[in-house]
Amino acid sequence: MAEGFAKEFGKGLIKVHSAGLMAAGVNRRATEVMKEVGIDISNQVSEEIDEDLLGQMDIVVTLCGHAEEFCPRTPPKIKRFHWPIKDPVGTIGTEEEIMKEFRRARDEIKERVQRLIEVIVSNQYL
Repeated sequence: MAEGFAKEFGKGLIKVHSAGLMAAGVNRRATEVMKEVGIDISNQVSEEIDEDLLGQMDIVVTLCGHAEEFCPRTPPKIKRFHWPIKDPVGTIGTEEEIMKEFRRARDEIKERVQRLIEVIVSNQYL
């Protein structure tokens, strides 16, 4: 979801790469809730972190607690942000309750990506 929002809001401003600790595929519920806000992430792919690509980044954002803990160390030149967003995957309940959690995560990610783009545009992250 973060990749989808970053590509949408940062179009022409930033180059977006997304990776995780392990490739897991794009969750169908994430695809559904992103479609609700007009962003199609169905063609995105889940990739593992590429150390060489990581070294070329200016900014790295980690999501969820385990990502901050287990993400490879980033070089000092890279500005790193951590967004402790509760992962909706694994939510137990009815389909409606599960989708509500995906929407909550989506909306929180959207807000944070918008703020990050504003910070990047104003060069305040340096």
